[in-house]
Amino acid sequence: MISYTSSNQLKIEEFALPFGGKLTLDNRWVKLSQLLPWDDLASIYYRKMSADKGAPGKNARLVIGAIIIKHKLKLTDEETIQTIQENPFMQYFLGLSGFTHKPIFDPSLFVYIRKRLGVEAFDEMSQTIIDIALGDKKVIKSKPQSDLNKDNHPSDGMSKDNINQNETKNIEPDNKGKLKLDATVADACIKFPTDLDLLNDSREKSEELIDFLFKDLQLAKKPRTYRQKARKSFLLLAKKKNKKIKEIRKCVRQQLGFLNRNIKHINHMLDQYKNNRMPFNRQQYKYFLVIQEVYRQQLEMYRTKGHSCQNRIVSIYQPHVRPIVRGKAKAKVEFGAKIGVSLRDGYARIDTLSWEAYNECTDLKEQCERHKSLFGYYPELVLADRIYLTHDNRNWLKVRNIRIVGKPLGRPPKEELTAYQKQKKRKEEAERNHIEGKFGQGKNGYGLNQIRAKLQSTSESWIAAIIFVLNLVRLIKDFLFALFSSCLIRLYMLFEPLKRQYKISKLRLNQTWNTAFENSILFNVLSGSSIKSVA
Repeated sequence: MISYTSSNQLKIEEFALPFGGKLTLDNRWVKLSQLLPWDDLASIYYRKMSADKGAPGKNARLVIGAIIIKHKLKLTDEETIQTIQENPFMQYFLGLSGFTHKPIFDPSLFVYIRKRLGVEAFDEMSQTIIDIALGDKKVIKSKPQSDLNKDNHPSDGMSKDNINQNETKNIEPDNKGKLKLDATVADACIKFPTDLDLLNDSREKSEELIDFLFKDLQLAKKPRTYRQKARKSFLLLAKKKNKKIKEIRKCVRQQLGFLNRNIKHINHMLDQYKNNRMPFNRQQYKYFLVIQEVYRQQLEMYRTKGHSCQNRIVSIYQPHVRPIVRGKAKAKVEFGAKIGVSLRDGYARIDTLSWEAYNECTDLKEQCERHKSLFGYYPELVLADRIYLTHDNRNWLKVRNIRIVGKPLGRPPKEELTAYQKQKKRKEEAERNHIEGKFGQGKNGYGLNQIRAKLQSTSESWIAAIIFVLNLVRLIKDFLFALFSSCLIRLYMLFEPLKRQYKISKLRLNQTWNTAFENSILFNVLSGSSIKSVA
């Protein structure tokens, strides 16, 4: 049940501190609390909840703020709750009326929150932040042609001028802006998978299932598993620094035999239950299915002497994770979800999230169409890697007058580029590094390369939450830059009379200050009510 009260930001002087004193206005959490549209984020959070059924839920601002703190500081679920208990500024950020020593909620609630929200909810929150930052760059979409013909038919008595005026509204707007595209892998936090490790983990898990069934059936004699012999065989090779191929294949064959025997024992013990009753709980049954699939895949690769198979499992605890071949210098293969990201003016959005390997060139059309649906026009320039520039994509972009930066097909032109054109091309090619830097910021600063959630749904929410926090960080940066630019403009207005006295070139001075003004992306947002109070 929804229990949310739309409240304006609590005045910082009203925040109760048990030890006296007051909170300062220049704290980062105080500034961020007045930047965020809490009511809009709360409406997204409550979308999947009933308004009158169930127990009262936690306040949406409390939950969303805790998620922001968790990913912004790169904390675990338990550390997040403990940090909030110790920090009054964070409690003010969460909307509390005073400092409290009690935990705001149990850390296990984070798991249910990630399940409830998912990628879609975090993507909508990211779009809300982008609307605040780039609201001036959005246009009103024109009516569809069918609606225009229905509403403005000449038989309705409309004049010819009005018809021509409505026809001009249907013209596609000019392309604007730059869209940067790329894909990366959000690595799951799992140990590096090897065939021996997977077989050993599967064997140990099968032994646990046998022990459970033996106790549940109350059998007189436990099936023989040779677990001590299997463990000893595995450790003899695992402890070796240099392993030969023959030794590895021999140990793999042994582990396959042990695992096959255990699976047969489990199936035989399950047959002893009446009416086909399944004694396993949901998690145990999942493990049983996974270890059978691991055995099938490993047996197939052993017989073919290969190292790959379709839908290969690399972790029995996270069977949804797949190996993604990337060919990077650090690691040729990464294990996690592959995400296709688009970047507009420093703000990122997840367009594709897949646990299976795919060619990212198929994302280009969808990402451009999504840009048009959000802003009302196609981008003027697309900055993407060479893998995106296929023949089909080049033709699709050419029809829509979208430029690309990349090596053209065919023979090089006879006419050489001018110095200005070469400089412009180098500058545009260098701008593609912005999305690479965004990936580096997410992985090094916010743990995008260490997704610690275990379920597929919670892992996807974890990834989307990090992208949401990256957009928040960008919003704060642009807001501070806008404040700095506004101060410069006010100083310019104060010193304008001195400009005549010292006979400074009016054109040159205006160009300097106007450039500083135009570069402030969020300057027009300063007129908003939520940011006016901070300014």
